[in-house]
Amino acid sequence: MTKYDENQLIQSVRRHALDNYENNGWDVLVECWDDGDILERISDANAQTPDAAIKACLSWVALYDERRREIRNA
Repeated sequence: MTKYDENQLIQSVRRHALDNYENNGWDVLVECWDDGDILERISDANAQTPDAAIKACLSWVALYDERRREIRNA
């Protein structure tokens, strides 16, 4: 198994967020999160691969996106 350092995981999440900017709230991550925010999420999830890091952040950005849609539809 390949060992990834924190910076590699953070950059993987950032690339994914940029590639999916208009989907599932990834724009929130691109516009509002710094590297420390990403690191906190992937550390809390004990994510050790790029896919796991992306999944850990998706749960948060999707929640933001859901709330944003609820507010817009209110």
